Amino acid sequence: MSEIVIEESTDRGMIDLKGDPAEPGFLDAVKAVLGLDLPLVPRTSVSSGDTTILWLSTDQWLIVLPYAGSEQVTERLQAAVAPFHALAVDLSDARSIFRIRGIGAREVVMKGASVDLTHTDCIAGTVRRFNFADLAAMVHVVSDRPETLDLYVFRSVGNYVRQFLDTAARPDARLVLWGRQ
Repeated sequence: MSEIVIEESTDRGMIDLKGDPAEPGFLDAVKAVLGLDLPLVPRTSVSSGDTTILWLSTDQWLIVLPYAGSEQVTERLQAAVAPFHALAVDLSDARSIFRIRGIGAREVVMKGASVDLTHTDCIAGTVRRFNFADLAAMVHVVSDRPETLDLYVFRSVGNYVRQFLDTAARPDARLVLWGRQ
């Protein structure tokens, strides 16, 4: 079995965007700043270069980008969506992101999760909010091969989540689900 690698991403900024995608001009205003179309299909994401946009709800997205530029992009995005009933807020310091990589990464996360991350609809690009170890969390399936997940939790519980993941990923704690050999 391969080793599970867990790393905390400390160089990622996060912008929460709320707005009505049906409002004329809103999607174009966002694309003019980000260079990406917002994902409109539930539980999906879009990426280009070092920017990823995660669908959170019918009127909310999380934009993940380099930390160094998040403040400037937030200002540009807020100016672009000002004519609309919308809001862009820099939440870069609100959450911790843990990247879990390796064969069995999904099983490691599922030890604390309330969802089946091995289901056929949970492919690369999928975004899911769920309870993880009795906490509010979100997972982004970055890649199927190599198996890579980003787990988002509030920064205040980051140490607890790191300890949970480290324990769940230990070789003596590993498990192989039926059909995943």
